[in-house]
Amino acid sequence: MAARLMADSQDTPERRRVLEARVQAQADSQALTQSDDALGAQVAAATHGVSLGAPPISSADASAGPLVTPQVVRPDYWERACADLVKRDRILKKLIPQCGPAHLKTRGDPFATLARSIVGQQISLKAAQAVWDRLLAACPQMHPVAMLALGYDRVAACGLSKRKAEYILDLAQHFEGGLLHVDAWANMDDEDVIAELTQIRGIGRWTAEMFLIFNLMRPDVLPLDDLGLIKAIGFNYFSGEPVTRSEAREVAANWEPWRTVATWYMWRSLAPLPVVY
Repeated sequence: MAARLMADSQDTPERRRVLEARVQAQADSQALTQSDDALGAQVAAATHGVSLGAPPISSADASAGPLVTPQVVRPDYWERACADLVKRDRILKKLIPQCGPAHLKTRGDPFATLARSIVGQQISLKAAQAVWDRLLAACPQMHPVAMLALGYDRVAACGLSKRKAEYILDLAQHFEGGLLHVDAWANMDDEDVIAELTQIRGIGRWTAEMFLIFNLMRPDVLPLDDLGLIKAIGFNYFSGEPVTRSEAREVAANWEPWRTVATWYMWRSLAPLPVVY
């Protein structure tokens, strides 16, 4: 099988790189299986912990709607996914135990998750957090009614670009106007949720996929538009060389049906501090 894959890889340099990586993964799989039982116990111990959540958001203005208190929820599939991934992937075998008990967590509120994702578009994590903190100070409840009452000038004054301020207010209008099937999202397919969300100004596929990961906590999302994921795959699987979306997709095929979990650990390999959208 390895010889056939290597022969086929003469088609293009890109294809050759991907197939060589897959051949190496196959060669490593025998070594991985020898310690699966012991490693599974190690992963279970490392990942079965209490996560540190973001502090609750409070406000004295109850008229704007319910308070948004971030929920620190551990996905029920997390430990099972980790145990499975370390059996099949030589990189994740090392990376998952290194991250200890940290895991994916959610704010729990759809509007807050989407607003935070819009804030984070095309800027660094540090810059996004600074803007988000100012927006929370101006609108502590992070509720659509409160955001609309805040108005464009005060939203933009938090450090948002003109366009992002408009996007967040349009998002609030969609929620307040009942234009979204919020209560049905939990039972909708990933692509159906993406299709509805991308009808909102400022929400593209990347933002919708962040929502699937950080709010609905879907287990098998692969955000190929995420530059951090692409960079991490190049760093971990191709000795730091740049990779294409096609190459990234080939690597991630081995992660199914836990591509969300593997993606989260790819992010952690570049930035140890977990992000919460």
